Amino acid sequence: MRRLPICLSLAAALAAIAQQKKVYQPIQEVLPGPPITQPIAYSHKVHIAAGLVCKNCHTMPGEGFQATYPKATLCMGCHASIKAESAEIQKLARFAKEKQTIPWERVYRVPDYVWFNHALHVQDAGIACGNCHGEVAQRDVLFKEKSTSMVACMDCHARNNAANGCDVCHASQ
Repeated sequence: MRRLPICLSLAAALAAIAQQKKVYQPIQEVLPGPPITQPIAYSHKVHIAAGLVCKNCHTMPGEGFQATYPKATLCMGCHASIKAESAEIQKLARFAKEKQTIPWERVYRVPDYVWFNHALHVQDAGIACGNCHGEVAQRDVLFKEKSTSMVACMDCHARNNAANGCDVCHASQ
C-alpha cells in the first residue's frame, strides 16, 4: 500500500516535467564545415570569373521562397562547346540527355519550421548572396562557411533594422 503514494508522486512529478516549456537550444554548427562532394565537380570561382552571376543559375520562381539549381540543359547551353571533352561535362551531358535532375548536395538549409523567402532578402532588401552563403564566388568547392542559426539571422535583422519578432520566421505565412 505504501507504494501507491510513491508511484502517484512520481507520476505527478513526471507529468509536471513533461509540461515544462522547452528552453531554446541552438542548432550546433561547425564552421567552416567540410567541403561538400557534389555529383559533378563545379567551380563557382571559374563561372563567376567568366561573367556569370548567382541569378543566372539560381532563379527564384513564383514567390521566391527557394533559389533553384539550374537544369542540366541550361548548363549545356554553353558546355555543348565549352570543355565538352571534360569527364565532368560528359556527366552533365548525360543528365541533360536523360532529362534527369542533377542530385546536387545542399550546403545550406534552414529547418522546415522556419519561414524563409529568398526573394524578400535578395530582390526586396538587396542583400548580396554572399552575406548568407559566404565567399562562394571565390570557391572551387563549397562548404558551409556562414551560420544559418536563429541567432545569426536575428543578429543580421538587428543590424539591418529588420523585423525581428518570432512571427517573422515562425508564423504560418
